[in-house]
Amino acid sequence: MTDWVAGMVVENRRWTDRLHSLRIEAAVAPFKAGQYTRLALDIDGVKVARPYSFVNPPQEPVLEFYFNSVPGGPLSNQLLAIKEGEPIWVAPEATGFLTLDEVPEAEDLWLLATGTAIGPFLSILATEEPWRRFQRIRLAYSVRHGVDMSYRERLDAHVKERPGQFDWIPCISREQMADSINGRITTALADGRLEQRAGCALGPEQSQVMICGNPHMVKETIALLKERGMQKNLRRAPGHITVERYW
Repeated sequence: MTDWVAGMVVENRRWTDRLHSLRIEAAVAPFKAGQYTRLALDIDGVKVARPYSFVNPPQEPVLEFYFNSVPGGPLSNQLLAIKEGEPIWVAPEATGFLTLDEVPEAEDLWLLATGTAIGPFLSILATEEPWRRFQRIRLAYSVRHGVDMSYRERLDAHVKERPGQFDWIPCISREQMADSINGRITTALADGRLEQRAGCALGPEQSQVMICGNPHMVKETIALLKERGMQKNLRRAPGHITVERYW
């Protein structure tokens, strides 16, 4: 049984009707950028818990989590309504392998995310390690509608601070916007638009790829990358693809 740490909500930011981020004060154990933990509430006498990635980097004391409401979801809909000063449970220990210490050396680092799975990459980019290790970092961020593209200001700040080294590519699947690729990440990867927009090639000779998103996107992206001669990273056999799955 998980021993829970009592936390307190210090901010519930509403991005859209269904997208929110929570900032929480809780005395949890140190974690690595890219990892996730579990949040829980007592609902009808039962502790209901779900996994959520840290958005904040390890050096920041206030924890941040980005989530969307799930129709009929017993926890996410309760989290939408939680207010500043209210209690929440946080698992004391983080877990997950979407961390840079699992990624071999390369010239380029590609970060591919859908929806709220942008969270672990925001945490990673707020540390010094990626900027020290990789010559170029390209992040593709896919959502259905432009309004769902949260954290744009944070990503734009990295572009300004790291000109040439970092760029991010918005991919919007259900509407067209002037500054975005129209379509899913997988479509843009398959037809070449992703690399054209990024200004660099994605391949086994120079690239490492980290993927976080819905299971279909993860599976399809891995298949496309394998067609290019790229393989999943294993500790006994380093490759080019590092993934995280919550499902």
